[in-house]
Amino acid sequence: MKNKSQRILGIDPGYGRIGYGVIEGARGAWVHVAHGCIETNTKADFAERLVELKQDLLSILEKYQPDKAGIEQLFFAKNVTTGMKVSEARGVILLTLHEAGVQVQEVTPLQMKQAIVGYGRAEKGQLQEMIRIQLLLKKRPTPDDAADALGVALTAGLLF
Repeated sequence: MKNKSQRILGIDPGYGRIGYGVIEGARGAWVHVAHGCIETNTKADFAERLVELKQDLLSILEKYQPDKAGIEQLFFAKNVTTGMKVSEARGVILLTLHEAGVQVQEVTPLQMKQAIVGYGRAEKGQLQEMIRIQLLLKKRPTPDDAADALGVALTAGLLF
């Protein structure tokens, strides 16, 4: 099954801006499908933002029909309040993927850097350049959240 063509959705979780990236292909031969960000209304209360996140994620799932998904694990938050909100948003993302029947692979930032760059302490620019090269993109993917999501998708593709 590892060589069967599949579509993978990568997600860089957040609650204000959530990066997503979609790739298709088989292990070692991935093609870029799409990338972007879900942005929630900063003036809405937090619960409304979570509802907005779920609705937008459902639209992405419907549009791109991924077979599997990768999501970046949270590893540290300097601001406890922000970290908790991102964790809550991540919970909504995981629940939405589960309800949609999409298998999920969690990816750490270290795993992503090692898989894509070959070095666990790679800088963001190095990571983005290797994503650009691997997906044959003309320029580095932006914004950072969407670039990270493509990296998550590539790494999840190796781990599934």
